[in-house]
Amino acid sequence: MPLAPVKTPVVAKKLFPNYVWDIATTNKVLYLTFDDGPTPKITNWVLETLHDYQAKATFFCIGNNIEKHPDIFQSVVKNGHSIGNHTKNHIKGWKTKTNPYINDTIAAEYIIKSQLKHSNKTYSNLFRPPYGQISPKQGKTLLEKGYNIIMWDVLSFDWNASIGPETCLNNVINKATSGSIIVFHDSVKASKNMQYALPKVLAHFTSRGYTFEALDFN
Repeated sequence: MPLAPVKTPVVAKKLFPNYVWDIATTNKVLYLTFDDGPTPKITNWVLETLHDYQAKATFFCIGNNIEKHPDIFQSVVKNGHSIGNHTKNHIKGWKTKTNPYINDTIAAEYIIKSQLKHSNKTYSNLFRPPYGQISPKQGKTLLEKGYNIIMWDVLSFDWNASIGPETCLNNVINKATSGSIIVFHDSVKASKNMQYALPKVLAHFTSRGYTFEALDFN
C-alpha cells in the first residue's frame, strides 16, 4: 500500500462518502481493528490483552487463515469481538479484476459463515480491502451486495519495519479522537510494534475515560 497519512484527511473521506472512515459520536469511544489474522500466538495474545481492559474490537480475517486456524477464529468469536471479511487470499484490488475480486470476497464470506455456525453469532457484512486497495467498480459492487466497507481514521503503521514501536504508539495516541477507527494487525510482520503499542494505547485511553467497542451495523 502506498505510504498514507497516519490520520485520514477529511478530503479523502469526502471523496468516498459511502465508505466508513470513523463513527460520528461525542462519546469517548474508540474502535480498534485488527487485520490479517487469525495468526497463531499473536491473535491469542491480542485477545488476552483486550480482555485485560474489557475492550472489544473488530477482526478483519483472511479466509485462508480462518481455514488454517479455526480454533483461534472461534476464540475471537467467543470473546465477543466483531468479525470482518478481509478476502480469502489477501488480494490487491488495484491489481485484480472486479469479478475475481468479488469472488474472493464471497469465498471468504462462505468460510466465515461456515465457522459461525458453531456459535450463536450472525454474519456481519463488514469488509476491509487488503492494503486499502479497492477500485470504484469493486466498491460499488460490494456496496450493492450489502457490505459495509470499513476503512480507517488512524493507521498505527505497526507493519512498517522502518518505524519503531514508540512511533507506532505515538501515531495512535496523538491522532485518535472520539469515534476513530484504528488499524492494527494481528500478524507476524506487525507483531513487534503492535505488541509494544497496544497495551499502552489501551492503558492511555482507558485512564482518560475511553471505552473500546466493536463495530456493529446489524
